[in-house]
Amino acid sequence: MLLAFVISQYTEMFLGQRRLAERWKQQTSASQSASAVPNDGLIRLVIPKIDLTSFVVEGTDHHDLLLGPGHLEHTAEPGDLGNAVISGHRDTFFRHVHELEKGDQIYVERGGKRMVYEVTVKKIVEPTDLAVTRPTPDSELTLITCYPTYYIGPAPKRLVVIAKKISDQPSKDTASVGSSAPKPLALSMTSANAAPKP
Repeated sequence: MLLAFVISQYTEMFLGQRRLAERWKQQTSASQSASAVPNDGLIRLVIPKIDLTSFVVEGTDHHDLLLGPGHLEHTAEPGDLGNAVISGHRDTFFRHVHELEKGDQIYVERGGKRMVYEVTVKKIVEPTDLAVTRPTPDSELTLITCYPTYYIGPAPKRLVVIAKKISDQPSKDTASVGSSAPKPLALSMTSANAAPKP
């Protein structure tokens, strides 16, 4: 019974990312025949160090985070001025976020642009610490996931990775995302939501 549940969860996650990848492909194709790149709100998160390429969904409830990393509502849009907060489950998309270190690069692709961020801070906080979600004057990206990564059951802490935007580039649409959905981690679908709720 548990195995069937895990399989159904990963199937939903895979299909959700695949649908977003198709929309991305259509948007990219349309932009090649038009002078302006359409921006339908799709955001692709690319973290080369941990081999992550995933589409970001809007919201951080359980269903949202099942489909992909979730943008915390009422925070800046990734790439804009302010603090853009994205959370993800530690046992799926953000499984390897704990491996990021100061100086590592994170790319956010949106509307034909690739925003380049550089990791500046990594820290562990309490789930109730909302300071990490507050607005900032600069363009920052805050990634949040439960911690410890391999904890059984709801994890007691949150891992926070903060990155500052260092440049904008044209988007490099090189790969589809269908193959980048996380591989199953046995008995791992019990984690609590990755982001503190404001």
